[in-house]
Amino acid sequence: MFTAPQVNIYSADVLRAVAFYCGFGFRETFRTPRDGVPIHVELRLDGFTIGVASAASAVADHGLDLGGDARGMEIVLWTDDTDGAYARLVAAGAPSLSAPKDWLGNLRVAWVADPDGNPVELVQRRRT
Repeated sequence: MFTAPQVNIYSADVLRAVAFYCGFGFRETFRTPRDGVPIHVELRLDGFTIGVASAASAVADHGLDLGGDARGMEIVLWTDDTDGAYARLVAAGAPSLSAPKDWLGNLRVAWVADPDGNPVELVQRRRT
């Protein structure tokens, strides 16, 4: 039986990635180890959980091959103001991947990158 899904992001710097996602309002719910530099932290926002895992630990502890530059995932965050969220994130140093634009007639979308280059999509449902 499966329970609520979670997205894990492999990070070169777990604390930096945690700080980035906490800026969206995520709250930490789990950390290991509890003291010192964590190798895994779980963050939750409105029923959605992101795990931030150390890339070095994934390779050393689990033998995972994290090679390659292709991004196989992204985080999607719904907002009331795509343009405002995008502007705040870019002003705070998040790299822009795609400026805000209208899409599919009723959405406003934009993308920034998190500190490890993972895409973060900002989506707003527009009133038509």
